[in-house]
Parts: sequence; structure tokens; C-alpha cells
Amino acid sequence: MDRLYNKIRTIPDFPTPGIQYRDITPLVRDPTALRLAVHQLIHPFIGEKLSAVVGMEARGFIFGSLAAWELGIGFVPLRKPGKLPYDVHSISYDLEYGNTSLEVHVDALSNQDRVLVVDDVLATGGTAAASCQLVRKLGAEIAACAFVVELDALEGRKQLTDYRVHSLLHY
Repeated sequence: MDRLYNKIRTIPDFPTPGIQYRDITPLVRDPTALRLAVHQLIHPFIGEKLSAVVGMEARGFIFGSLAAWELGIGFVPLRKPGKLPYDVHSISYDLEYGNTSLEVHVDALSNQDRVLVVDDVLATGGTAAASCQLVRKLGAEIAACAFVVELDALEGRKQLTDYRVHSLLHY
């Protein structure tokens, strides 16, 4: 895991003073590190009956789509408002420095689906918890949530106590 830790850059005071932003762009730029991260992200779920990976806009798209590809299943994007062209379900939630919403097509998942929720970072857990609520609103079962980075001090895992959580790197 040291190889992956070395590819995460810390940006102080971004996007607001006091925040230590964990920047994954050096990791996704390095093909060997990216491949290792995706393989480690999905490793606990290989062989499980999954039908889709759900990823949140925007960086969740990177890891979620690659995880879906490696698992041989579909990818479902959760988008910011106004980005999806068909009928949507929406959920609003709070972030550590604001609030926002996510949307998903009403027919993206059903009660026949068992999904893996993937994002780059688990911070306060607001985005992940809202994503899980949106997936469950469509009737799908959540197998687990997987993150490249978890910011332990922010205790986001507490928002996900109903789900199995897998994180590669802990800060």
C-alpha cells in the first residue's frame, strides 16, 4: 500500500482554510498505481453476485467505471442535478462545507440488482450515505461501499453502519 500512499498528494487549505485535501490525480496519472488501486478496491468482492457498480460524480466515475469493467458488470452514474437526460430520482444532502444533490435515472436499477457503491474518498459520509439512500430508493440491494481513501478523523463510516465498508488507504 505504500506505493499508493506515495501517489496521494496533500493540498493544505483546499477548498477552504483548514482542510487537508487528499488529491488522487497523481495516482490516476500513474497506470501501474491506478491498476493496483482498482484491483485492491474490488478484491474483496471478486466472486460475489453483483450486477452493477454505482459511482458518484465526479471522481467516483473514475474508480467506479474501472471497477465495473474489471468485475464484468455494468456501471451506474450518480450525477449532479440537471446532467441526466431521462426521468430521475434525486436526493439532497449536506457536505462538510455546503450542500448538494445527486440524481439517478429512475430505471437505472431495480430490486433485482445487488450493487457495489464506489467513490474516491470517504470523508464525513454524507455523499456515500445519500448515494446508498438513492440506490435503495430504486429497490436495489447494496452489497458494500468501497473507497480508495478514508479520512478516519471525520468518521464517515458512522454514516454507513448498515453496510460493509472497504477502504484502501486511511488518513
